[in-house]
Amino acid sequence: MKFERVVITGGAGFIGSHLCEHFINTGAHVVCLDNFSTGRWENLEPLLPSGRLEVKSVDITEGIDVPGQVDAVLHFASPASPVDYLGMPIETMKVGSLGTFHALNLARSKAARFLFASTSETYGNPQVHPQPESYWGHVNPVGPRSVYDEAKRFSEALTMAYRRSHGVDTAVIRIFNTYGPRMRRGDGRAIPTFIAQALSGDPITVAGNGTQSRSFCYVDDLVAGIAAMLRSAEPGPLNLGNPEELTVAQVAGRIKELTGSSSPLVFVDRPQDDPDLRRPDIAAAHRLLGWKPTVSLDSGLKRTISWFRRPDTVATPAGMIA
Repeated sequence: MKFERVVITGGAGFIGSHLCEHFINTGAHVVCLDNFSTGRWENLEPLLPSGRLEVKSVDITEGIDVPGQVDAVLHFASPASPVDYLGMPIETMKVGSLGTFHALNLARSKAARFLFASTSETYGNPQVHPQPESYWGHVNPVGPRSVYDEAKRFSEALTMAYRRSHGVDTAVIRIFNTYGPRMRRGDGRAIPTFIAQALSGDPITVAGNGTQSRSFCYVDDLVAGIAAMLRSAEPGPLNLGNPEELTVAQVAGRIKELTGSSSPLVFVDRPQDDPDLRRPDIAAAHRLLGWKPTVSLDSGLKRTISWFRRPDTVATPAGMIA
């Protein structure tokens, strides 16, 4: 299946900009829609010389207007770091409701394939481990994190409603913790925070006692999975993530070793509703898409650390929320 013109909401963000790059490299014309609340222009600048990137600074909760042919709509617009969605709770709910309506209506009007970027957060603090797509989750619907969790759960339901009621060609993916170059300064998530702290010689702040687990997927692997899902006929939802499970303390220690840092590990309070366990069951993605991650944690961390060593990307560390 060939996509000549692709719309990516949130295309200036961490994952979104990597998707813009991927589709430009395949020869597609990409329309990036972003309000730049968390996305960054610097993520897109290297792509402009291609002549195949169109950038529109818009708030998609107010509507989407993209004239001409559209073959695919990838809906990635949303604050994704807890620091961001806890700081923009209403905006997060709006982009996961009104924004999803507008993105789906664009796909419907263009007869385009629609891919929605959901999240492992739909599983909440899981009572089933690892998490298969059949698991309905264990989410606190009124806690602080619910603005993100429930926005994504609503968007999944809306996507399936458009598929059933309007015949829109839809796909849903559930993204597990992802890392790599272009993560924003002050992002607040574990890996960029640990790297920034290690490089600056500040204490590496580990939430709780660090025994909570996560599964980290390098961004190139994730993009390959997204592209495979888009080019398939699968509706999902499908988990995309790396099933290698590590404790947060183990990841912090590995980053300290790889950076050669003398920073001490310091344990701080855990946020409310912080999940104890997180590991994707990716059997379905492997079976249906032929996809599985190939980049090891050490390899991915080395690439990410190298990027963070650049003078324009080493940031004053923020508090970590995994």
